[in-house]
Amino acid sequence: MKDLSRPLADEMRPTTIDEIVGQTNLLGETGLIRRMVDNHKLSNIILWGPPGCGKTTIARALAKSVDMDFVPMSAVFSGSSDIKKAMDAARMNREIGRETLLFIDEIHRFNKTQQDTLLPYLEDGTVVFIGATTENPSFNLNNALLSRCHIGVLTALGSDDLMTLIERAEKFLNKKLPLTMDAKIHLAQMADGDARFLLNTIEYIANANFKKELDSDALDGAIQKRAPLSDKTGDEHYNLISAVHKSLRASDTDAALYWVARMMTSGQDPKYIFRRLTRFAMEDIGLADPNALQMAIAAWQAYERMGSPEGDIALTELVVYLGTAPKSNACDRAIHDSYTVAKQTGSLPPPKNILMVRDIYTNPIQHLDFLVKIVFLKTCNVYVCIHL
Repeated sequence: MKDLSRPLADEMRPTTIDEIVGQTNLLGETGLIRRMVDNHKLSNIILWGPPGCGKTTIARALAKSVDMDFVPMSAVFSGSSDIKKAMDAARMNREIGRETLLFIDEIHRFNKTQQDTLLPYLEDGTVVFIGATTENPSFNLNNALLSRCHIGVLTALGSDDLMTLIERAEKFLNKKLPLTMDAKIHLAQMADGDARFLLNTIEYIANANFKKELDSDALDGAIQKRAPLSDKTGDEHYNLISAVHKSLRASDTDAALYWVARMMTSGQDPKYIFRRLTRFAMEDIGLADPNALQMAIAAWQAYERMGSPEGDIALTELVVYLGTAPKSNACDRAIHDSYTVAKQTGSLPPPKNILMVRDIYTNPIQHLDFLVKIVFLKTCNVYVCIHL
């Protein structure tokens, strides 16, 4: 029977890795985590992936699969003192023959000192450590910690995985959701790979006592749509702008427009988008179409003067122009190569022939000799050299 005090997402949480949907790269026959379970020997691991993809679920299932004490902790609410207390308890566990799996959610929130606190305990095997993060570990975790852990990359759940969860939820609740098949597919798409959002929405729909089945449009009206996954400083911010750049480089204008729209609808600063598009006009189009830079600046100025939504047309025109323009990064490579050579060669003097021409220009009389007579005629401030 359903426990009304617990959310559906928590009640339906898988208890073994075989029950977890998706993440076949880690949980499949040759996956990193599957091999650990089969060998009954866990290693320290950092689970990196978007919200709702199963990081906490995998950690809990691993602890149960190998019969270890599971100690959860959040880096948002915990500090070095909490780590030491957990390690003292883990050492007591070892004395009675029990192993401990320490799980720290949002591990990237720990500062360098807090991350370093973990190192000696990971070194001597006091605990098996699993950290979860939505941020790129290479940028947000200490190298010393990374060197002691495997990195498990998780991806957002696909539509098929989410449809599987909808079917499981109906069986668990022992009732059919008041949704048409199209509405279920639409719900899976709205979840955007987040199983937690999906199950929370299912719980609401199951308890809302709708009088009739909801189609896709009715579902939109019944629940608040999930905001597109984005942020202003983290990985997703840079993932989106990277998608814009790569789409433009491939001249895939439709894709570029989509990724720009994703950034705009998720609250990104338009100035940042225009700055990156202006950079693209210089670096990736360059002299192949010099008008691209003028177009970028003009569109930027138009947006600043008009704002949204009128200025959105200028943004769209710029993206279409950049996507369809010819591409050349010759100027970007030229300046890069020039700076590289300048740094490598130090303080080399200009060639003597260049210096000689300059010296002849400034002191022509001193360079007359008996073989060649040079007559300099100054006309309109220009010296004309005549060989006699």
